[in-house]
Amino acid sequence: MSDSEIYLDFSPMFLIYKDGSINRKATERVPPSLDPEDNVWSKDVVYSPELNLSLRLYLPKHTVTNPDHKLNVLVYFHGGAFCAGSPFSAFYHNYLNTLVQAANVLLVSVEYRLAPEHRLPAAYNDGWTAVNWVASHANGNGPEEWLNSNADFDKVFFAGDSAGGNIAYNMAMRYSHEKLVGINLKGIALIHTYFWGKDPIGSESCKDMKMKERMDNLWPFLFPARSGLDDPFINPTADPNLATLNCSKVLIFVAEKDRYMLTDRGWLYYEALRKSGWGGNVEIMESKGEDHCFHLLRFGSEKSKAMLEKLVSFLNDQRENGDYRV
Repeated sequence: MSDSEIYLDFSPMFLIYKDGSINRKATERVPPSLDPEDNVWSKDVVYSPELNLSLRLYLPKHTVTNPDHKLNVLVYFHGGAFCAGSPFSAFYHNYLNTLVQAANVLLVSVEYRLAPEHRLPAAYNDGWTAVNWVASHANGNGPEEWLNSNADFDKVFFAGDSAGGNIAYNMAMRYSHEKLVGINLKGIALIHTYFWGKDPIGSESCKDMKMKERMDNLWPFLFPARSGLDDPFINPTADPNLATLNCSKVLIFVAEKDRYMLTDRGWLYYEALRKSGWGGNVEIMESKGEDHCFHLLRFGSEKSKAMLEKLVSFLNDQRENGDYRV
């Protein structure tokens, strides 16, 4: 198709055309493995046979020989603007291998249906199915032995980057309202999360106006059945139930030079949650001079290492307060 037929340009990740079709950048699927460097086992498991959706499980190798030591559980959702990305890509496989080794957690990386073939709420519904699948192991009789034998269901975390951070947040809110039996949600980690809103904030009105237009148009395209840019799914600060989040801590990451202008949205959510009357502990970490999801593209850099250390501390219940800029 010609450039004149492009509706949303998020290249090189994807292009959406006016007829609703999409051109995604090809993503190589890497197999699960025992990484000899990180000492982490991984395998793929189907969690929704009806939709042919899988997840990738990660387990520290030493746990296999020490079943009495239960591990915190991290349910992770990949990014990609709800239109691209995969838990089976090299980006996520390599990063999550490193995270699992550093944090010593059992990690569940979730595949979900993508737009425009499957508009929202498909990804949210898939995320909730995956969370319920994890919870089905709480009595030790679930379909996956790694979870039955090794998971501490009193210490469950949700996390994700970009659109995946949005899914993690909305899964936490649904958990808070539906009181899912079997797991105790300790916290959520939101990495460069895709939040937005109708009215521009901070530097949004004086940065790249073409990008702002794309961001304004993306959400109605993804979820046409909802009420617009101040819908609580995309703008949590517009949610009167913000303080009902039922977990004890939240960690937010933002990047100063985020090309999708999500930095101020992360700070806005941080301030709104802190002032909402919610009883938990919220932290935020800003990476100076860095772009959106740089930690996946350059996960060996010093600032990505600082992010990893902060996330590991969070997952291992080391409480801190406030905001950090590195």
